[in-house]
Amino acid sequence: MHKTLFNACKALRFRQFRRKGWALFAALGKVVTIGVLSVATLQSATAASRHMSTDVDTADDRQQIDKEASLDDVEVTGSRAPLAIGQAARMVTVLSREDIQAAPAHSINDLLKMAVGVDVRQRGPLGAQTDVSIRGGTHEQITILLNGINICDPQTGHNTLDLPCDVSDIVRIEIIEGPAGRAYGTSSLVGAINIVTKNPNGETALETRLESGSFGYLSTAARYNYLSNDIGSKGESSTSAVQRSPFNVQCSASYTRSDGYQRAKSGALNSDYSGGKAFVQGGYDGDRISLSWYAGLSVRGYGSNTFWSARYDEQYEHTTKLFTAIQGETKGFLHLMPSIYWNRGYDRFELVRGDDIHIPFNHNRTDVVGIALNSWFDSPIGRTAFGAEMRNEDIVSGNLGEPLNSPHGNYTLGLNRTNLSLHLEHNILLRFFTLSAGFIAVKNTWNGMPLTVYPGLDASLRVGNDWKLYASYNESLRMPSFTELYYSVGGYKADKYLKPEELRAVEFGVKYNTRHLQAKAAVFHHHARNMIDWVMDTREANPIWQSVNHTRINTLGQEVSFRYYLSNLRQHVRNSWFQVHCIELAYCHLHQNKNDQQPYLQSQYSLEYLRHKLTASVRAQLIDRLLLTLTYRWQDRTGSYTTTDGKVKAYTPYSTIDARLAWNNDNYSLYLEGNNLTSYRYVDYGNVRQPGCWVTIGARYKLEL
Repeated sequence: MHKTLFNACKALRFRQFRRKGWALFAALGKVVTIGVLSVATLQSATAASRHMSTDVDTADDRQQIDKEASLDDVEVTGSRAPLAIGQAARMVTVLSREDIQAAPAHSINDLLKMAVGVDVRQRGPLGAQTDVSIRGGTHEQITILLNGINICDPQTGHNTLDLPCDVSDIVRIEIIEGPAGRAYGTSSLVGAINIVTKNPNGETALETRLESGSFGYLSTAARYNYLSNDIGSKGESSTSAVQRSPFNVQCSASYTRSDGYQRAKSGALNSDYSGGKAFVQGGYDGDRISLSWYAGLSVRGYGSNTFWSARYDEQYEHTTKLFTAIQGETKGFLHLMPSIYWNRGYDRFELVRGDDIHIPFNHNRTDVVGIALNSWFDSPIGRTAFGAEMRNEDIVSGNLGEPLNSPHGNYTLGLNRTNLSLHLEHNILLRFFTLSAGFIAVKNTWNGMPLTVYPGLDASLRVGNDWKLYASYNESLRMPSFTELYYSVGGYKADKYLKPEELRAVEFGVKYNTRHLQAKAAVFHHHARNMIDWVMDTREANPIWQSVNHTRINTLGQEVSFRYYLSNLRQHVRNSWFQVHCIELAYCHLHQNKNDQQPYLQSQYSLEYLRHKLTASVRAQLIDRLLLTLTYRWQDRTGSYTTTDGKVKAYTPYSTIDARLAWNNDNYSLYLEGNNLTSYRYVDYGNVRQPGCWVTIGARYKLEL
């Protein structure tokens, strides 16, 4: 379960991960095969498997944990200056390594599904293509970061989650709900997700994983199989048995494929998936400076079904992403944190798979180069951060941009723009009060955008040891993607004069945290202008999708969550086999008011949001080392979609139930997972019907070297 953290005086223990494991496949009366091969060499630490009963030790044990947590508090990146969780004024939700290991998830997309403020909409098996949004926004309006580096794709947000790292590489995921421009720059209009990979600690081990599964309706024998194998090792060279080398390196690789869960009308594949990943990370930790670097590659191809157009059911897309970055930090009074990165992406879209004669393929290549410097220092009046970033985004394409002076190959069009930003932030840190204030100033060379300042203010007040009140006001922006500016083929017409999106947000909340109960209630209001969306005027004889700016959109939301740890019950039944560890319930409600909304306009993004989202989970220990996790998710989405026969249908509410049964030991674990146990094939994106039940059995083994 994700856990929103505050109060540094409390133990930083993550006991529960909420996840709706949404079924990725369903059988349609055919037998289909799928295989996954993943190989990883990890010179990095993983959280050692722990028996669940260690989550409830004696009061003395808990006091010791609290002391250790207070002495070595975790730093999160909800602000420009790194702050301990207990100090931070901005609320950050963290999925820990322990959460990730406990989740029945095969991708980062699955890990995010049960965060109540996050909307995950995917199509295709194993998260082949997934859009993630926060608090009623769109997939274009959040920033995805890998170790603090912005890896967003300027071509389209649909490709942002083409990550080079695997779930086994990740140590935690940080989620900021609400505008995060002051901390992460442009693109983070309604929030940001920072994915942090493992830091080596000298552990040397070999890890393996093997999975096999079956998908289909519970009432029939129709099914197809799933196979996954994962091997990993980690270690660090050492100059002696006592002195550890300051250099480290880790790497991983994986390959996945599936024939998909349905077919086109012609009988051809249209939901198949295949892809591979490779990730290398290294670092140096010296007395005066630390360095880290990474390089990653993601290659995937998947059937797009009828997503882009209901008239074509054999669409296909192939993407290749290359990620590189170097980061550093000096040690001393003034912390200088420079970084430089280069990301390249290739995208090929086929409206009709394999038919490049009647309908030409769309070819795109993007290059993003960035140089950033963030600095911070402590003084008697608090912690101050300042810095700047230059990010250049370039695309050459067959259908996006302006005509090139020298066309080459499939690329006849192109566009180049540079984003410059300056930021300043100051944090006042008192025992019971934190105030964080600052701004980001942005100028983009596209469309002659002037220098614009976006301020922000976060404050939190700790009342006693258990209560925390907080409030925030933040402004942010997002530049249009290249697709929104120039995609004008296949029933789409873009507007190259689109304005940047801008958002102002206010949030108030209260948190309560004790040993047994954690509760949160928040109210937030977003006022947005120039919001970008693809809309269709259904009054026209031959309607097409057009990119437009909505003048104003107001979002009012309420979010509440409760997490109860049954410590007293576990103490009374400590020697019993059955022990309930944690119960959690969370709910989020949104209401959007669009001043220019017309009933005849059909939206592809902005007018579709989760009006209601309810999540619940229970974790229990059945017998010694045997753990059971049950999760439930109910969603009610506003908006509509066009079916393959041209009918407009409204989204209907749906619910899913998932379960995971795991036997955990220090060096190995065995588990059985069932996702979407009711096998209800709901529609949550366009006209792409989601698959039914998915059952997986697997094993993990760790060998110390």
